Amino acid sequence: MMSKKKETMGRQRIPMVRIKKETHRQVTFSKRRAGLFKKASELCTLCGAEVGIIVYSPAKKPFSFGHPSVESVLDRYLSRNNLSITQTEKPQGNAAASSSVLNVELTQIVSQLEEEKKKGQAMAEMRRANAVRWSMTNWWERPVEEMNMIQLREMKSALEELWKIVVSETSTARQLGLRM
Repeated sequence: MMSKKKETMGRQRIPMVRIKKETHRQVTFSKRRAGLFKKASELCTLCGAEVGIIVYSPAKKPFSFGHPSVESVLDRYLSRNNLSITQTEKPQGNAAASSSVLNVELTQIVSQLEEEKKKGQAMAEMRRANAVRWSMTNWWERPVEEMNMIQLREMKSALEELWKIVVSETSTARQLGLRM
């Protein structure tokens, strides 16, 4: 028995070269930036790491992520001080715990956002499928706004025919003494 060859190319490795088209480069930047910030947030949440990331978009706009903040991570890095921020600045109350909770909430919200995006994509697919289905159904089942001139004329004549039948049936019913 021969094994069936894959019909799709599947997920492939993208070569690390500069993307030539500016719009494609911007889209890739946005997606990769979101992924990078998500991974940094997970690293902070899971390991308690202090992370600071600053990236500039192809349009020269700065984006940053930091835990506990970009400024504190930069200050610590620039001063070359090896003491952790929690040792040098004793947080009041549960500041470290609350930032941990906030990171967990952020991760959950990002997950929910991704789920909603998937639902939106599924709905768009359903709309496209419905559009195809509408194009294959009878013209009289379609919304009037989507009909072309030939279909509208055909509908008009069919409605006029229906009107004649209704008038004829009601007059016959009146003659027979039936109440309408």
